[in-house]
Amino acid sequence: MVIEVWKNIKRKQLAPVYLIYGTEAFLINETRQLLLENALSDDEIDFNLSQIDLEETPIETALEDAETLPFMGERRLVFMQNPFFLTAEKSKSKVEHNIKKLEEYIANPAPYSIIALVAPYEKLDERKKITKELKQRAAVIEAKKLNEHEIRAWIKERASLSNVQILDEAIDMMLELAGTNLMLLTNELDKLSLYVDEGKTIDREMVEQLVAKSLEQNIFTLVDKFLQRDLTGAVQIYHELLRQNEEPIKILGFMASQVRLMYQVKALAKQGYSQQKIAGALKIHPYRVKLALEKTGRFNERELLSLIHDFAEADYKMKTGQLDKAIALELLFLKSRP
Repeated sequence: MVIEVWKNIKRKQLAPVYLIYGTEAFLINETRQLLLENALSDDEIDFNLSQIDLEETPIETALEDAETLPFMGERRLVFMQNPFFLTAEKSKSKVEHNIKKLEEYIANPAPYSIIALVAPYEKLDERKKITKELKQRAAVIEAKKLNEHEIRAWIKERASLSNVQILDEAIDMMLELAGTNLMLLTNELDKLSLYVDEGKTIDREMVEQLVAKSLEQNIFTLVDKFLQRDLTGAVQIYHELLRQNEEPIKILGFMASQVRLMYQVKALAKQGYSQQKIAGALKIHPYRVKLALEKTGRFNERELLSLIHDFAEADYKMKTGQLDKAIALELLFLKSRP
């Protein structure tokens, strides 16, 4: 798993070759930063760090950089971005690569260099010899979008990097408050880890006390209150968002998006789609589908469509100046009063 490779990097147990592939930008950037911090000192970066775009530079030229002795330091670090030759897709780049040179290098890498092939692609071509060789010989990080189970495991592993533990009920609360964005979760975990000190355990109460709700989660709660006809609760959250300088049109847009998602999820579930297939069809995280499915049971499709129409009407009145933006949403809440 990603965390195991990260642990080795932090212990300075550095591999000569890394393959980082996938579309989860946070995992890619975090790995790059860890390599940079642990492979080179601040004084060595100017002399021994290279960043090469393989859509513009042949691999053999990049490898020459890796085979150059480090200057005023112990090692070189070479990031090789966009190795499109690892995929089945055709590139617009006219650069030709001598892949044989890369095969020879990874079989016998320079002892004073670290190379990291950064492939921001969803899939690699597993049929290619070079892909197979890299997966066998390199330290591999698959930077993919994580499902709910993987995020829960990742949170536990990420906490262990800071030498703390986190209870399952605390993870539940973290996901409820902060959502599934890995950058937000990392920031909150780092904050919690500093709070509890090394060797201690993060519990649900600590998460409730310290983790800030993301805008998305605040909107989710607002929509939930609104749909339950809890006018007081909805208005309280709405006013809190206004105090945080959130724009009423932005809030309305998020609310409309959430109800539209519920409608789409309900329609696809009615057609027999599984949770995973719904997530794939709508291109969203499966955890969002799970939460939407939990809410849709209380409403029929006609009610949800009516709400979407009300949101559209309120949006039009806001943008054309027919109603004050802040007041328009409150009127919408009043309309929902039982």
